[in-house]
Order: sequence, then structure tokens, then C-alpha cells
Amino acid sequence: MEYRVLIVDDERELCATLSEILSDEGYATRYTSDPLETIPILERERIDLVILDIRMPGIGGIDLLKLVRKANPAIKAMILTGHPSVENAVLSMKYGAVDFFEKPPNLKRLLGAIREFAASGEAAGEPAGPGRGRIVTGDPRMQKLLQAARTAAATAAPVLITGESGTGKELIAGELHAASPRADRPFVKVNCAAIPEALLESELFGHEKGAFTSAVAQRKGKFELAHEGTIFLDEIGDMSPSTQAKILRALQEREFERVGGSEVIRSDIRVIAATNKDLRGLIAEGRFRQDLYYRLCVIPLEVPPLRERTGDIALLIDHFLRYFDAQYGKSVRGLDAETSELLLAHDWPGNVRELRNCVERAVIFCEGDSIGLQDLPSQYMELDGSRPGTTLRSGYEQLSRTMILDALQRSKGKKVEAAGMLNIDRRTLYNRMKRLGLS
Repeated sequence: MEYRVLIVDDERELCATLSEILSDEGYATRYTSDPLETIPILERERIDLVILDIRMPGIGGIDLLKLVRKANPAIKAMILTGHPSVENAVLSMKYGAVDFFEKPPNLKRLLGAIREFAASGEAAGEPAGPGRGRIVTGDPRMQKLLQAARTAAATAAPVLITGESGTGKELIAGELHAASPRADRPFVKVNCAAIPEALLESELFGHEKGAFTSAVAQRKGKFELAHEGTIFLDEIGDMSPSTQAKILRALQEREFERVGGSEVIRSDIRVIAATNKDLRGLIAEGRFRQDLYYRLCVIPLEVPPLRERTGDIALLIDHFLRYFDAQYGKSVRGLDAETSELLLAHDWPGNVRELRNCVERAVIFCEGDSIGLQDLPSQYMELDGSRPGTTLRSGYEQLSRTMILDALQRSKGKKVEAAGMLNIDRRTLYNRMKRLGLS
């Protein structure tokens, strides 16, 4: 499981250099020079460790540290500063930082600390699913997709995985690689949206020493590192047309040059791409190359959003609950009836990633053996901005009524059958109907 590090520092060059060093060590990294982007990133992605500067425009490192710890207490945080002081060190530790480094950092000590955290099993990793795979589902559409993925895995054909953010596209790419003849070779991931455009070509194809100001040594790119294995190009829809042209050439000719170099490098790789964008729409707008689209989309796999496979919600809640209960050494046995009904009725716009984060937070804050509404993140009980003047509770009541009426109609009034469709027991359905005045 990849250990994921977020670097937050207003010195972009330092961010890029540190990101490159950590990437070479095998960590999945992303960075931002705008501290105000930190929390939105944490809400969208799984991050295991945040490295923060102390002095930044907009918000200070200590205040940002407080917000990070509030957003997810499981995330580790390190302070990296050019303005060391006893006061800053004490405040950092007080508000949850696990280490404090002066700029420029002692790389040996910094890497040693990160390596220790990663090896300790404290990463907020994706839980393993039943059997060999990591994808938990009972949905027929998902089962069909996974069967198609297993069939595709035996070939070297390019695969394009589409779907909303948080649906599990990266997990499916990982399963494709693991089931392929290349499983014992590298699986190299590139988040095309997380790398600045100016650095993306170097990230993909590498660079020679002196190719640009900060190129102090030769560096192999992701295409070279993935030789005989699989390269996963995530968020391919965010790539600029100029970089798309270089990618197309590398795929067509199976060769490329490092930035600043003339040596032709050949690489045998299997390509899997993913995006949450409408590539056909981008093609119509002239923002994505049609020839690259057809090169990538030999085998298309579309991952349905969680709201279209509601039967998986209960499975995933139980799965994540058991995983995080064990990870945090708790004794949580389940959810109370009201919380269970609320989560089953939620439409999960953030998909599986949102559900996972919700359950993890609830497990952390649960003080008994059953998760209640008070243990959920606050946004699940705040005003629903999509319907002014209504609360999520009242919206949930209406959604619950609609779902029950639909299930009763499809089951021709058979309550036991309707309860099965809703993944609740008969008694819960009777109580729900009574509360909504449907009895």
C-alpha cells in the first residue's frame, strides 16, 4: 500500500524538489504552494502524512496544523521551517505534529522518520477486501465490470477507466495489473492533475543533468521506470494538448527521449489511464486529442457511482467499520438504527472515498460500542445547501419515503421483499413506514 505524502510550502521549488526526492524513495507525493488548498485536498484524497511550513501567506503553519488535525486526526503532520524557535517547536508538538525540521532539512533524518511511519502500518491505506482482491461489491454491474477487467488483464491492450472521483478507479487499475502477466514487474502511478504542467514532461520521461535550473542530476521518468510493467496515468483529462502529443508519440512508437537529452529510450509498458472528465466532450471542445483517446480507449471500463449501486453501501459500511475498528483498537460493533438509516439514504456524492472517510472519522470519535449521529462528521447534519431552508434530516426523510414507496411498488406491496431491496430488516421497514405515515 502506497504511503501518501502532501507537502505544503509557499516555496514551490522546495516543494518540487522534496516531492521528487520522496517519489524516488517510492512514496506517492503531491504538493501545493497555497496553504488554503490543504483542507480541500484532504477532503478529496487519502493522505497519510502532511509536511507543513510554519510561515506562509494566508494562514500560518500552526493554524493550518490545527485544521489538519481537526479534519482527520489519523493524519500525521511534520513541521518544516526556516524560522526555528523553541516556541514554534512546543506549539507544533502541542497541536499534534510528530516531528520538527529546520530548513534545509537533514534528508537522512527526514527520510528515516517518514520510513518509520510508513513501516509502522499507520498509513490510512485502503482496506483489503474479501479474497485476493480489494474491491468490495455485490452489485451486478460492478461484478460485470470486474469480470471485464480480469479478461483485459490477460492482454497488453490499453485500458481507459472512467467514472466520478472516489469510485475506485485506481483500485481497479491495481487489480488489472495484479491479475496480468506483468504482476511481478513495476506498477507506476502518475497523477497528471497533481503535477504542474512545467514539470509533467520531466516526470513522465525523465531529464538529463543541466536540462533546466534545478536538474542537478540525471533522473529517470515514469515511462522508463515502468519498463516491462504497467504505467497508470490517472486524471488523464487534465493533461495539456502539448503533453498529450508527447504521450501519443511514446505510445505509438514505444520510445522517447529524456528532457534535455538526445538518446532514444525504448520501453515496453502496458498503459492504463483513468479520468473523471468527459473526454468526448473535451475532444469536441478541442481540449483532448481524438487520436490519443482512441489509442487509450481500446478497452473502456466505466465505474458506476455509489448512488447507482446502493446495495453496496451496507457492505462497504460494514467492511470499513471492521477495518478501522481493528486499526484504531476500538470495540465498535455497528451503527445505531437512526445512523444506519441516514447513511443508507445518503447519496454519497464523493462516492466510496467519502463513505470510507465518514466511517473512519466515526470510528475514531465513537466512545461506545455503537456509532451514533453524534459521531458523524458535522456536514452530515448541517444544512443541505442544494435545498435552501431544509436540513439534511428533512431531506433524508423525503428520500427515505421515496425509496420505500419505490421498493413497495416494485415488490407489489410485499413488505419482506421490499425490505430486502432496501437492505434493511422487516421490523426496520415497518418502523420507518409508521414514522413516515405510510402504514
